[in-house]
Amino acid sequence: MQNPAQTEDPPWTILSILKWTTSYLNSHDIESPRASAEILLAHVLGLKRIDLYIRYDQPLIQDELSRLKTAIRRRMRREPVAYIVGEREFWSLSMIVTPDVLIPRPETECLVEAALKLLAPPKSADAGAGPPLRVLELGTGSGAVALALAAELRTGLIAASDRSEKALGVAVQNARRHGLDRNLLFFSGDWFSCLRPGMTPFHMILSNPPYIPSAEIDRLQAEVSRYEPRGALDGGADGLGPIRTIIGQAPDYLRPGGHLLLEIGHDQSADIERIVELSGAYAECAFIRDYGGHLRVASIRRK
Repeated sequence: MQNPAQTEDPPWTILSILKWTTSYLNSHDIESPRASAEILLAHVLGLKRIDLYIRYDQPLIQDELSRLKTAIRRRMRREPVAYIVGEREFWSLSMIVTPDVLIPRPETECLVEAALKLLAPPKSADAGAGPPLRVLELGTGSGAVALALAAELRTGLIAASDRSEKALGVAVQNARRHGLDRNLLFFSGDWFSCLRPGMTPFHMILSNPPYIPSAEIDRLQAEVSRYEPRGALDGGADGLGPIRTIIGQAPDYLRPGGHLLLEIGHDQSADIERIVELSGAYAECAFIRDYGGHLRVASIRRK
């Protein structure tokens, strides 16, 4: 196949290199080749994706072609595009991502949507009479969920934890990037290990915990199994280890009537219902579907 970096006549324009890159990625079974080509090229040129089509006849200089080749090589090794360009959009916020954090996914926006519906203030005349809103996110990673909530709520306390200090570093960068660092409290800890029973309880606790069974991780897409942090994926032998821990301990930190929201695997709802029932601490458990129709969020209300 022709090497674009060595071609001088005719010159490579944005449109011609975009077509070539798309075809090349597609021929090697790279998922979403057109989108990958657009994102990589826009990143190399410092443009928005729409600008590629506005400036379609702009020629690329040698340095730009060389940097694009490097990015393509990384993608050919199945490295996720988000790690190559160093960011991913979530809830209309551009999030810094590194291999220390999971790449935010569209289905996780369902977790944010569910939380905002439950946290919406009542429309009664004394709506402001209650205690300040307190929300806790466990396993925040890049901070995507916590930042989305902070951007929408703007009041109360949103605390977010992660056992990985490197992940927390990314979350703090993202908070500063969007001017939300004053709205959030980040702390390092493994689930509830840094909290004490008897503290002021939270109105809501939410998490996108690891829920992939250990034996299944190596069978996932190479982009996931090779590159994303295993500790953020591995839910133990049956995928339910962290979920059991959170469901079991959350009542000590939730207000009566408060909600626990969990992102879950599409086939885990029946098991989670049993775990909730056995705990005896909750009044109800419901499930919310994602954009693909899969049961994705468990909404559990404390008695």
